[in-house]
Formats: sequence, C-alpha cells, structure tokens
Amino acid sequence: MTTLFISPGACSFAAHVVIHELQLPISVERVTIHREDTPYRQINPSGRVPALLLDQQTLLTENTAILPYLADLRPGTPLFAPAGTVERAQIQAWLGYLATEVHVGAFRPINRPERYSGDESAFPGIRQRALQQLANALKPIEARLATESFLVGNRLTLADIYLGVFIGWSARAGQLLEEFAALRGFLERYRTRESVVQTLAAEGLA
Repeated sequence: MTTLFISPGACSFAAHVVIHELQLPISVERVTIHREDTPYRQINPSGRVPALLLDQQTLLTENTAILPYLADLRPGTPLFAPAGTVERAQIQAWLGYLATEVHVGAFRPINRPERYSGDESAFPGIRQRALQQLANALKPIEARLATESFLVGNRLTLADIYLGVFIGWSARAGQLLEEFAALRGFLERYRTRESVVQTLAAEGLA
C-alpha cells in the first residue's frame, strides 16, 4: 500500500487534497516533523513532508514531484494535462513558482528565522522583510486571478490546489490579504470544495 506522510496544516495538505479529489487508494499517515528523534526520520531522513512511500525502497519527496505523480495515477484528470502540452508546462511552472518564491522565499523566513540568523534580536526584521517578499510574490498571482478563476486552463488544477495552502497561511498573516481581493475570493472558493473540506476534517482543521 502506498502511503502519504503528512503533518496537519503543513504544505503536505496539497497532496492530501489531491488524494481526496481523485479518490486514490493511498493511506495517509500523520508524522512528527522538525525533530531529530522521531521514527519518521528512518523513512525520510530530512524529516520533511510530504513524502510518498511507494514501497519499502522507493520514497518520493517534494510537492513539485509528488503532485504530478499523483495526478498521473488518474490519466486524463483535469487536475493536470498530457505530457508535451503547454498546459502541463504552465501548471508545472506555477508549482515551481509557489515552491520557491512563496514557500521557501517567503514563508520559510517568516516561520523559521533562526535559519537565517543566530541572533534572536534579528528575527523580527527577518520576518518583516519576508512578509514584504510574500506580498511581492503574491502580486502576479493576484493579477492572474483578477481576470481568471483559476491559474491555468479555466479549471481547477494542481497549481490551484497547491496555491490554496499558501493563501490559507497568508490569511493568518495579519492584514496581508486586505490588498488582494482576488486571492480572498479564491480562498473562499477553495475552502468550499469537497476535497478540501474532507482534508480539513481529516487533518483536524475544520
């Protein structure tokens, strides 16, 4: 049995949503992250989520790999696009942008400023600068969703499912979303989708 390892509310939420969206026969297991002594480290030495254990020897990590892999288990799903198409490349481009500019480029220093300085007095400045980076990273997404309901192809795709994770996080970042009307609307639609509702409930976040 294939197993997806998650931590509630983490970026693994996107892969969990895809499992519900496509009704994939994949078990989901909660794990403890950011600890050296957790048994999960024996499965995934990085201790990060998501991770997808295909068998006892094969482990996939990173959303940019796991999300396409899951979608390809249901050939023809509208969540992705056929190999060699522009739409597939566009979806992958958004996945890469979200992983780098939004997650690592902004949320990582917001959530873990100790990675960027050993001086605790520097943490507020790191977080403030990262919030500015987050706002800048969201601007092209806001521009896209101001005229379209979805990022690619006028339908829900992997890119939108992944985006929903970070817009949900952004909603907790003070007044950040006040200037992003399209993203606020996107988040409202995202949270009412059945697969998202199911995932929120399964992760104890409803």
